Amino acid sequence: MELTITRPDDWHLHLRDGDLLAAVAPHSAAHFGRAIVMPNLRPPITTTAAAVSYRESIMKALPTNTNFEPLMTLYLTDSTKPDEIKLARKSGAVFAVKLYPAGATTNSQDGVTDLFGRCLPVLEEMAEQSMPLLVHGEVTDSNVDVFDREKVFIETVLQPLVQRLPQLKIVMEHITTADAVKFVESCTEGSVAATVTPQHLLLNRNSLFQGGLQPHNYCLPVLKREIHRQAIVSAVTSGSKRFFLGTDSAPHERRRKECPCGCAGIYSSPVALSLYAKVFEEAGALDKLETFTSFNGPDFYGLPRSKSKITLRKRPWVVPESFTFSFGEIVPMFAGKTLEWEPVTS
Repeated sequence: MELTITRPDDWHLHLRDGDLLAAVAPHSAAHFGRAIVMPNLRPPITTTAAAVSYRESIMKALPTNTNFEPLMTLYLTDSTKPDEIKLARKSGAVFAVKLYPAGATTNSQDGVTDLFGRCLPVLEEMAEQSMPLLVHGEVTDSNVDVFDREKVFIETVLQPLVQRLPQLKIVMEHITTADAVKFVESCTEGSVAATVTPQHLLLNRNSLFQGGLQPHNYCLPVLKREIHRQAIVSAVTSGSKRFFLGTDSAPHERRRKECPCGCAGIYSSPVALSLYAKVFEEAGALDKLETFTSFNGPDFYGLPRSKSKITLRKRPWVVPESFTFSFGEIVPMFAGKTLEWEPVTS
């Protein structure tokens, strides 16, 4: 059995830099046509000039026979200026701005502390320029339970933001809860959307602890209860235009995951398409897979849909236990497991 679909895009991807970039970029390029590339490097990508330079580095790291296109983003800070948004729009290389609440996740220490104060002029310019705001939707108040941070963020930040700037396009990234599904569905279609990762479709918080602590299932936002996973699966397999593919693939070396204070992030690029197909098949919704993977994202961003295709063949294959590079190893999602759908790349 084979399934041929329009080549998907990845609307939330971490490519890192240096040796790590060179190691992981080919995995994304093998399956995806384009990707929204996250800006949380060290130092973060806060200017258009830095985004253009980072794009050049990505292009150099890609295989010579690929047509993969990185779509760049800016890292929003309290000191970002409206003029930078104008430069970003004119560049033709920058497609969105990423909001990290300060301290929310990997390399977010330079993130926003005063969204409705210092950042409001920038948000207004983004609305004027039709530049989407990509949101890591968690509060960072230590008094809020880690499993409630998305829900509280919706109540205290996102709902007020939508009311204050209804013309601003917003993507709630890597949603994890039924609360997020309900919020996105309550907003005007085409103004607020959400990306969904393979891990939040397939795993619940039990996956962090089964058989001992599982560092390679640790990500932020953290995995949630089974009822939330089921709500997200129902949303994406319904055919709704509000949800689209965003892997949040986030590579870390094995030694940075398997240590006393392991990094958050799941490396899914090599297996993501296989896992999305698994979810849609189990839901009896393979006929809706292409809409989620290949149509909803470009439609929301106002970009053309891909003209190329990719085929998924139903035949068992085993995910590598790890990928080995000169600097160390990266362990992929579902390492060592057998998957039923395999992308045909040659």
